[in-house]
Amino acid sequence: MRSVEEVKKTFEYLFSEMEKVVVGQKDMLQQMVIGLFCDSHVLLEGYPGLAKTLSVKTLAQLIDLKFSRIQSTPDLLPSDITGTYIIEESTQGKRTFKFQPGPVFANVVLADEINRATPKTQSALLEAMQEKQVTVGNNTFKLDEPFFVIATQNPIEQEGTYPLPEAQSDRFLLKVKATYPTFDDEIEIVNRFTEIWKKPALKPVLNKETLLYLQSLTRQVPIANDIKQYAVKMITSTRTKKDLIEFGASPRASIGIILAAKARALLEGRKYVSKDDINTLAYPVLRHRIVLHFEAERQGLTEDDVIKQLLK
Repeated sequence: MRSVEEVKKTFEYLFSEMEKVVVGQKDMLQQMVIGLFCDSHVLLEGYPGLAKTLSVKTLAQLIDLKFSRIQSTPDLLPSDITGTYIIEESTQGKRTFKFQPGPVFANVVLADEINRATPKTQSALLEAMQEKQVTVGNNTFKLDEPFFVIATQNPIEQEGTYPLPEAQSDRFLLKVKATYPTFDDEIEIVNRFTEIWKKPALKPVLNKETLLYLQSLTRQVPIANDIKQYAVKMITSTRTKKDLIEFGASPRASIGIILAAKARALLEGRKYVSKDDINTLAYPVLRHRIVLHFEAERQGLTEDDVIKQLLK
């Protein structure tokens, strides 16, 4: 059994390897790993060109997991994601139906620009996320574990998109924001891509079996009753702050913030959950689970602004 200190060293090495390829975005990378530890899924929002796709591909490579990418477009069909039956002819001329698995049959699935796919196609992916199985025709196919979906989307104000309904986005544990790089990070990005730079050969840091063990270990991290009550009280306050929040978060948010806080504690080499874990993860856990009141929008407040008020 690995000690908490060994887990911390492993992930310090993992993040150092990711930084060889991805410049900056430390919070985004950490929250992606937290989602993976919690056996949940992550919604990643940011403008094009902020290393969202590169980060996911690098993470899958370092954990030695099967990776697939779905490029969402308005004409993408549910069968393009789940797979379909094809007619196969044998050497004897006999024809049979054979199931051709879709890109969802992988360990890490990147659904790029999910808000460009139609609601019907979005639902097909979200059903696979929740049930961890795919039904095609009369047959049901189990998905391999671990199964981790990272869906990226451009901010809603961009045209030509189908925003995820709140009930469906609630299935994502975290909504992570990819931010613009700092000045120094952008200089490093420019240097890498305008000069001769050889992409480093990465070796897996973890394997599938170790990851499944760490997912189990995450749930064993203890949390004090007062910290647990603080977290749940903060989540339930989203349902009573009617001046700014029209619809609050469900109990799924309470489960999510406790689980994510345990994963963050494990990443940082601690055997306990702190109040700082709860405060830090309140933003990615809640920002897609609350619907702001008109008054909040009139004041120019964002979801993060309102969450900050809840934490005071």
